[in-house]
Amino acid sequence: MRISRTVVAGLASAAIAASGLAGTVLSTQQTSQPPQAPQAKGHENGSGLRLNQLQMMGSHNSYHRELSPAEQKVQEAQNPGSVNLWYSHAAIPGQLADQNIRTLELDLLPDPDGGLYTYPLIRKLTGQGPLTDPVLAQPGIKVLHIPDFDYNSTCASLVVCLRQVKAWSDRNPDHTPITISLELKQSDPRIVAAGGVQSPPWDAANLERIDDEIRSVFSEQAILTPDDVRRPGLTLEQSVLTKGWPTVDSVRGQVLFYFDNGGAGAIRDLYRAGRPNLEGRAVFTRGPEGEPDAAITQVNDPRGANQAEIQRLVAKGYLIRTRSDEPMATIRDKDFSRVGIALASGAQVVTTDFPVVGMAARYDSDFVAKLPGDTPVRCNPVSAPTWCRGNVSGR
Repeated sequence: MRISRTVVAGLASAAIAASGLAGTVLSTQQTSQPPQAPQAKGHENGSGLRLNQLQMMGSHNSYHRELSPAEQKVQEAQNPGSVNLWYSHAAIPGQLADQNIRTLELDLLPDPDGGLYTYPLIRKLTGQGPLTDPVLAQPGIKVLHIPDFDYNSTCASLVVCLRQVKAWSDRNPDHTPITISLELKQSDPRIVAAGGVQSPPWDAANLERIDDEIRSVFSEQAILTPDDVRRPGLTLEQSVLTKGWPTVDSVRGQVLFYFDNGGAGAIRDLYRAGRPNLEGRAVFTRGPEGEPDAAITQVNDPRGANQAEIQRLVAKGYLIRTRSDEPMATIRDKDFSRVGIALASGAQVVTTDFPVVGMAARYDSDFVAKLPGDTPVRCNPVSAPTWCRGNVSGR
C-alpha cells in the first residue's frame, strides 16, 4: 500500500506525541526535607520497616525494544524526534536478576478477539510481512508502546510478561515486593486515519479482564491488593495515611499493581464503580488526594517545585513514582542532575531507561541511573525511620 509523505509525517508526529516524552526543563534546585510523618517502630535489623519506607529503581517501558533499521529510517525521515523511541531493555527476567530492577512498567492494549496487532502499519510501509508470534493471534491483553508505529516488545501479552515475573519470583521467594505500573493505552486517531488499527475501548469488560489475567498467573496470596492494605472501617486512603502500609517482611515475595492512568477519568471511574475503595480489585488506581482510593500516585518530573511536592506526599504516607531521566533528552542535553533530584525526593519508585552502564554508549555516553551502592532497594531518604539508613536486603 502507498501512504503519502504527508500522512506518514503526521503518523510520526502523532507517535512522538503519544509517547509522552516531551518535558519542560525546570529548576534543579533541591528543597529542604519536610517533617516526617510518625514512623512505625522498628529495629536496626530492618524488622518493622514498612513498604513506603523503601526506595527502589524501576525501568521505564520495561518491555520495550526498538524497531529495525529500516523502520527507524522511516521514523527519522519524517521526524528527527523519533530517536526518542530508540532504546531497548533487557528481557524482564534479566532486569530482575541482573539489573537490580524492582519496578516494571507495562503498556496495555485490549485485544479481546486476538490478532488485532499482528500487522503494524510501519511494517507495511517498509515492505515487511505480518508478525508471526502466535501470542499475538490469541485473545488477551497485549503489551506494546504505540500501535502500528512502535510495536516491538520482549513479551507480547500481559500474561506472558507476568509469567516471566512469576518465574523469577518463584526462584527468589524472599524478594521485596515488585511493583508493576500498568498504562492503559489506545490507538492514536491520526495513525488510525493513516491505515492503522483501532483498538477497542477500555470498557468494563476489558478492565475486568485485567484482573482476570493477573489472577490467572498469580495466586491471591502473591498479590498485594487494596483489600490487603485497607483497615476495617477506614477508606483505603485513611488506612495508608493513619495506619501505614504493610511491613516489608510481611509482603516479601508479593507483587503490587497500580494504574499509570491517573486522576478523574473514565477508566478510573469504571474500574472502581461500586467499589470506592477498590474492594476485590487486583490493581491500585491513582486516586486524587482526598479520595477514598488515593494511595499511589506519580509526579513524573521531580525537578523544581515538584521535588518538595513529592516529599510532602511521601511524608504523608503515599507511594510515589517519579522518573530520573527521559530518552533521549537526558543524553542529548547532558543534564544528569535529575537522578540525584529524583532520589532525594523520596519517591519510592524511580524509573529509568538506563539502569546499567552501557545502555547509553551508542550515544557516546556512560550515563546510568541506579541507587547508591548498586542495590535493588534502600532506606527511603524522606520516610524511613531514623534507624534505617543505607541499603536494605532486596533480593
